[in-house]
Amino acid sequence: MPKIRSHSGAKKRFFITKRGKVKHKPQGTRHLNTGMPAGQGRNLRHTEVLANNTAKVVKQLLPYE
Repeated sequence: MPKIRSHSGAKKRFFITKRGKVKHKPQGTRHLNTGMPAGQGRNLRHTEVLANNTAKVVKQLLPYE
């Protein structure tokens, strides 16, 4: 049987921890940041853990991660 390919967009956006949780960097950090409040920019600096129902979908896109 052929191998399943990982979704290349999901590879760039998500990573799976050792315990199987899916972490990601929040949206809204790429451009148009000058009008953003400084506190909002600081809060977006850290990674977040996805909810369980969304993490199941991402894990299907990343079968070998």
